[in-house]
Amino acid sequence: MIELTEMRPEDLRAWLPGMFAQYLEDRVAAGEGREAATAQATAQQAQLFPGGAPAEGQHVMDVRHDEERVGVLWMGRPFSSEEGTWFVFLVEIDEAHRGKGLGRAAMEAAERWTLERGGRRISLNVFGPNVVARRLYDSLGYQVLATGMYKDL
Repeated sequence: MIELTEMRPEDLRAWLPGMFAQYLEDRVAAGEGREAATAQATAQQAQLFPGGAPAEGQHVMDVRHDEERVGVLWMGRPFSSEEGTWFVFLVEIDEAHRGKGLGRAAMEAAERWTLERGGRRISLNVFGPNVVARRLYDSLGYQVLATGMYKDL
């Protein structure tokens, strides 16, 4: 059974720099230029974690399995969306716990979490190179809203 618990403020402060550094690298790996990716990551960090604390509507949670922390789930209100929509900004299972179905269980816990708050939809973005995550979301019934593509010449 998966349990979601709000991350402690001191753990959040330690987690944020590495998470945004990885986000920047993921954007670059997906084809965005480093300068644009840096600007976007910096702007989002300032908007979503002003002063290093979650903005209203942002919830960073530890994913726990059998009382052990196995990952992180960040749910929030999307930048602009319909009422009742929550956004998965990040779901990450620690490397030592991958391949055990915990990512799927965390996403199912996110669905319960959303329903408990009156939500009717979960939305998310996934970078193209993240094939494992795309397969997981497909298997959970997520629908593609849009596909952005590029070709370097």
